[in-house]
Amino acid sequence: MDEVRRRRLEMVRNQIKGRGITDPAVIRAISRVPRHLFVPEKYRDAAYSDQPLPIGYRQTISQPYIVAYMTENLQLSDQDRVLEIGTGSGYQTAVLAEIAKKVFTVEIIPGLAHRARQLFAALKYKNIVCRIGDGNSGWPEEALFDAIIVTAAAPEVPPPLIAQLKIGGRLIIPVGNFFQRLRLLVKTADGVREFRKIPVKFVPLTERQATKN
Repeated sequence: MDEVRRRRLEMVRNQIKGRGITDPAVIRAISRVPRHLFVPEKYRDAAYSDQPLPIGYRQTISQPYIVAYMTENLQLSDQDRVLEIGTGSGYQTAVLAEIAKKVFTVEIIPGLAHRARQLFAALKYKNIVCRIGDGNSGWPEEALFDAIIVTAAAPEVPPPLIAQLKIGGRLIIPVGNFFQRLRLLVKTADGVREFRKIPVKFVPLTERQATKN
């Protein structure tokens, strides 16, 4: 076993399984995705450590446990269509793509979107579609979605995202300004049920319109 794979499996054992993640699909996905390729080269020695890391443009890649925790809360199947708001490094996207049928991901920063697309192609992910745009609007042309994940903090849950969720679908998003907490929303025929989860710290969800691509 090479050193990088050993470190990745050690991360899974200590940070993922060791902190209560039990979904086999999530554990398998985290075990497979080469996290070190999604961080800048100068941070690769820390890629499997229990911390977020800078990826440029004042953005970060979330710590591995948060990626696993948010993914597990979506309860994904291999037939699901997932919308991700905030492609960032592309690591969370790749984890989703290991489980779901198709992942639609929106990134407002062109440099990050282009870098992620190149990496998805290099890793031969065929079930990821990435575009540049304002994630607050979701992706109405591809709605409805089985699950939606937002990887940046919003003051409130953007209404278009709830509208683009299927009945029975799940949305997870960090909400708040300085003090943030993950919120899990489940859409039912009678409305939306909300569950407040763990406190977190994410970069803010950008609210300017970028050129779509």
